[in-house]
Amino acid sequence: MAFMSPLAGGVSRRSFLRGSVAASAALALAGCGQSAQSGSSDASSSSGSSSLSSSSDLAKISFVLDYTPNTNHTGIYVAQAKGYFADEGLDVEIVQPPEDGADALIGAGGAQMGVSYQDVMANSFSSDQPMPYTAVAAIIQHNTSGIMSRAADGITRPKLMENHAYATWDQPVEQATIKDVVEADGGDYSKISLVPYNVDDEVSGLKANMFDTVWVYEGWAVQNAKVQNYDVNYFSFISIDDVFDYYTPVIAANDDFAKANPDQVKSFLRAAKKGYGFCVENPSDAADILCDAVPELDSDLVHASQDYLKDQYVADASSWGVIDANRWSKFYQWLNDQNLVENKLDVNKGYDLSYLEA
Repeated sequence: MAFMSPLAGGVSRRSFLRGSVAASAALALAGCGQSAQSGSSDASSSSGSSSLSSSSDLAKISFVLDYTPNTNHTGIYVAQAKGYFADEGLDVEIVQPPEDGADALIGAGGAQMGVSYQDVMANSFSSDQPMPYTAVAAIIQHNTSGIMSRAADGITRPKLMENHAYATWDQPVEQATIKDVVEADGGDYSKISLVPYNVDDEVSGLKANMFDTVWVYEGWAVQNAKVQNYDVNYFSFISIDDVFDYYTPVIAANDDFAKANPDQVKSFLRAAKKGYGFCVENPSDAADILCDAVPELDSDLVHASQDYLKDQYVADASSWGVIDANRWSKFYQWLNDQNLVENKLDVNKGYDLSYLEA
């Protein structure tokens, strides 16, 4: 959750979520960077159903990830490996984000499409010079993040975070969220000790007593704890207040590209929707596809995460990719009300579902 405020400069989610990528994934970044960038030609050639004879016939799209490949991205890798993009006339190159993040690359047109988050996009939309990009589909239907802690500590609700150490990214909106949920539960936020979020993975940090509570994504860190047979407690933010049920992550498109090439955006989303549909119906096979593309990833964790996310990609929505207008605007209104953005947001802007076919 990177936001710009009078007291803090904009920070990309990649920079403060480095801790969510295990040390072993640092090797994956180098290794899977090669896999990702060479994968588009592999996908084109492996598509037996594609009627297009060569990659030269395909429209090229650069798709930038938000950070190291993980199960949020599986549907994209499936669409590539299964030839769904090629079937739509596309040659998709999956690339790693630069140091200043995926959003900057999409906004500048260096990548035509990529992965972002509703909260991170707010950082741009509220600035004096907003980046020209728009969310065109939700990858996961609900916010699956919350607070994880050691089971032995009995921290089963926000109030019980009192008198314990919380690993903070030192971001205004992050700390405002913690304060909100703790106080809504009758707790005293001032009794929480804030320590730097400075770990390679959250489970290791809990084991080493570097902190007592930490903000995580259930689909990765909680599954990692299960894979490691480490007992934890976890509660989600949306179980406390549905204002936090924002969209994280989303697929975003550069505005100039989308306006000039609407059919390519629609084609990309058709293929992605098919890829994520495969993940829902065949989570184990989908996990294998991601592991084949990024062999440095922990196969047990990928399979556990994929099994969890199979029920999250679509969840209770009418179909994959849908963004609910009320949920989108409710979160942006909260950011406005809390004065967590540089300039007030237009709560009804930032996404466009016209490219997403039902």
